[in-house]
Amino acid sequence: MSASSSEESAGPASTVRRGRPGYDQRQILEIAVQVFIEQGYDATSVSSLADRLGLSKSALYHHYASKERLLELALDEAMGALEAVLLEPGAAAGSAGEQLEHVLRGAVRVLVDKLSYVTLLLRVRGNSDIERAALARRRGFDDQVTQLVRAAQAEGTVRTDIGAAVATRLLFGMVNSIVEWYRPSGPEGATELADDVLTVALDGLRTR
Repeated sequence: MSASSSEESAGPASTVRRGRPGYDQRQILEIAVQVFIEQGYDATSVSSLADRLGLSKSALYHHYASKERLLELALDEAMGALEAVLLEPGAAAGSAGEQLEHVLRGAVRVLVDKLSYVTLLLRVRGNSDIERAALARRRGFDDQVTQLVRAAQAEGTVRTDIGAAVATRLLFGMVNSIVEWYRPSGPEGATELADDVLTVALDGLRTR
């Protein structure tokens, strides 16, 4: 999908000109994500999004060519962060069990750091090409984690009486459920939360 010249450099972390009344493109994206979560992406119109921002539709279009572009950037923010965990040194160092632990910790960290983006990712259902592309990336991520689980089983650090794909779904079912109840203002940060997840999840998978 092509982007307008005014937004082409509007990657999530870029510095861009400010909109009206005082929003930059990053802030517009973050507010759009919140509206998509609250109202549902399909139910959110450009008019309702512009109203929330206090912008005219033409001002919103000046920064983003379409509602679809906002969704595309938001989903890429979430998936890009998750995929980056697999490229970290800890995801390839040590035993397979240690690599798996690193990836799970990283996934929890991403969820906490990008809570609204991951929440939106978990709520898409494949109703558009953009959503289907994001879901395909999720499946690719899950497949790589499944390979780690399988390698950990082969080395004897993870029990083998649970299928690797099933174990992956159960692990990330637990991780993903965090979006339903976690509050950044609560007593636990990403590190403590990851400790809790690993204690509950991996202690049930590790061999004795």
